[in-house]
Amino acid sequence: MVTQVKPWGNSQGIRIPQNILKEARIKPNDFLEIEIISDGITLKKKNRHRTLAERIAEAGGSLEHVGEFDWGEPVGREVW
Repeated sequence: MVTQVKPWGNSQGIRIPQNILKEARIKPNDFLEIEIISDGITLKKKNRHRTLAERIAEAGGSLEHVGEFDWGEPVGREVW
């Protein structure tokens, strides 16, 4: 596949066809890592650290406050 480098502000940009993005599972706002290899470049999807809430949402659950837990009577000098 061939694409063309075009001016984009003070930089240069390329357009990546939708079928390539879909196959590589790249979505808008994903981060890509750029590496120079021989006389070319390689783009790799960068795995971004997800928050606990994002991970729970991906698993189809929800992050809810469970409430207080009864640890029993104080032992020692705890103040309740």
